[in-house]
Amino acid sequence: MEDKLDTFFSENDFDLQEPITGHEKRFEKKLNRRQQSNKKTSWKWLSVAASVVLILGFWLGNNYQKKQIELADLSPKMEEVQNYFVSTIKRELKTLEKNRSLDTETVIEIALDELEELEENYKLFIEELNDEGNTAKIINSMIKNYQRRLQILENVLQQIKHIKNPNLLDHEIYI
Repeated sequence: MEDKLDTFFSENDFDLQEPITGHEKRFEKKLNRRQQSNKKTSWKWLSVAASVVLILGFWLGNNYQKKQIELADLSPKMEEVQNYFVSTIKRELKTLEKNRSLDTETVIEIALDELEELEENYKLFIEELNDEGNTAKIINSMIKNYQRRLQILENVLQQIKHIKNPNLLDHEIYI
């Protein structure tokens, strides 16, 4: 083991000279300068500026965001009409999903495609309502859109009923 250490030290050339006088004082001065310069840098102004910019951004975003008017925003009666249609459509969709099977899959998918198209049309009516204002023509179109959706759902549920029970006739009475 001692041989390895001896060979290691003899093979490597180490700097064994003493540093120049005053080296320790110069080193301490450099250390003190770095500590003082770190204390001078203050980030408080940057954090305050960032907070102000953030608050200003939220304020501008809320004030300049265009609020879209919907049917429910026009009057309490229209809100009641919209709530009725939306809740009825949701209930019918749940019923539709409960009756989903391999036999009814194609009928349901066709109906859902039609409903999606009607939803896109409804979004266009909302844009028209926001652009042109409260016109009876647009409001009637929006209500007819809801009525058409309900009609599609009712038709599909009737078709599903016939698919599941092909022997049933409409208006059949059992004794």
